[in-house]
Amino acid sequence: MKPQTGFLSLAEEILSYILSFLPYRDILRCTSVCRTLRQTYLSSSELQYIVEISGQQLLVIPNTDKSIPISKRLQLLRDKVHAWFKVDTHPFEMVPVLTRAPLSRDNIVAGGHFCSWNPPGDTAMIFSVLPKPSQQSIQRNWLPGTLCSVPYSRNLDVFMDPAQNLIAVAYVVDHKTVYINLGALDGDRIHPEAAGERLLLDDPENRFETTMAKLKGFGRHIALSRRWDDVNRRSPTKVWQLHIWDWKYSTTSSSILSGAVLNRYEGPVDFCFLGNNRLLVITDNLNLYSIENMSQTPELLACFLMPIPLMAQCLPLIDDIGYGSQPHMQAQATMCTSDPTHRLICLTAPSVRNSTQVFIISTRIFFDLNEMAAATPIPWQHWGPSNTRIFLYPFYFKIHINGNRVLQTLPVGAWDSQFILQLLDFSPLAVTNRRGLGRVVKEPSTTCIGADIFGRFGESLTTSLPYVQVVFSERKFGADSLLRDMWIDKDRIYMLSRSSFIDRLEVIDVQSDLQSGVVSTG
Repeated sequence: MKPQTGFLSLAEEILSYILSFLPYRDILRCTSVCRTLRQTYLSSSELQYIVEISGQQLLVIPNTDKSIPISKRLQLLRDKVHAWFKVDTHPFEMVPVLTRAPLSRDNIVAGGHFCSWNPPGDTAMIFSVLPKPSQQSIQRNWLPGTLCSVPYSRNLDVFMDPAQNLIAVAYVVDHKTVYINLGALDGDRIHPEAAGERLLLDDPENRFETTMAKLKGFGRHIALSRRWDDVNRRSPTKVWQLHIWDWKYSTTSSSILSGAVLNRYEGPVDFCFLGNNRLLVITDNLNLYSIENMSQTPELLACFLMPIPLMAQCLPLIDDIGYGSQPHMQAQATMCTSDPTHRLICLTAPSVRNSTQVFIISTRIFFDLNEMAAATPIPWQHWGPSNTRIFLYPFYFKIHINGNRVLQTLPVGAWDSQFILQLLDFSPLAVTNRRGLGRVVKEPSTTCIGADIFGRFGESLTTSLPYVQVVFSERKFGADSLLRDMWIDKDRIYMLSRSSFIDRLEVIDVQSDLQSGVVSTG
């Protein structure tokens, strides 16, 4: 009898090696071809790890600890996902404190630190939240006048990046000239990696008064969006401008965008970084730019038309890891991070009857482009329905995203007097990883949206981005405990709440033991 030859006769180790070059969806398809390939997959931790990483839409962090066996990494990934489906939202400890932090969205948790800026009081603070052994810890308070000591100046916005030990303060002098100071979070000095003490804006004529600005950063990029009021003309529109710097390379910017929006926009035009080389600018539509070449105006890659004009804002994105080169900046225990090409962004816009419209959008649509995308705006019907989920919530609801997870409040009880938490997982493997927990939502949903709080230009939209819903009903929050804000990262839930003028920051570790704690914000 002739010995068996061909692909399937190869040794299991060789079959596994060949399959490892395939995309994860093709690996899964191979498992249904025959018993040999299925057994190869089930016997290979490497193949299952590839499927798990890609199916959760994660990227492996380079230079992390290679001593952990691949089988252990695989089990850690699966256990972490499962832990998110059975979170105990009750705190382990309660430590009430008095804080002067204002009720605003100028509070944020990033890089394991609570960061707060109080614009009316011109104060700021940062402290580490239950730091882990490998985590850098920064704790500091800024009193009035210490964020910027330039005479006749007014602070416009403050951006903190604990992973890079960076604080950037945007301020305007005499209502017209805008600068951005670059400092170190842990001391009164210029940031050691900055190209200079401050970033400069190019506006030689000073024709406009800068009334509002928004400052954001990602890695080596810092961007400032500002709105101008032209005192020499009366117009139904407001002029906006967006400057982007490579703050480690130059103090000036040649990467500038500008335009005009209707006066119904109360603040500056919003934007968000999509990885290191793409920027999404949110006006009436979504404009995608390449910022790979910082020596020129950003290149328009595509314009995604929204169904109706919206005054939308983008929730801040919290990254799982930092960008510092120092060993303590690298989360050695963290093996992977969110893939910027396959994660979520969240846009919110006001709607009728004190409600808020929420657009959950997959970033895959901003990377799967052809060469002709910039030539013609892309209609909503061609990109929106299958890449988006739209929800309508009461104005007081809270929401945050990380990677492909969305944590939000859900009203319950008579007159929506209480609320509970619910998690939505939009990753492709969520259905597999839920292990019988949660509800799979694949059917399309229809939501009526409006362009403003008066319901004008309303339209019913059907969207169908699939997800798994998990409701945490064991803990109800009442009106007597005001939830001011909440955030999630890859390991934790953070909840800032107030009761009888006492604030507390609850920290819920999403781990197998599900321990949690509460820490002071002062």
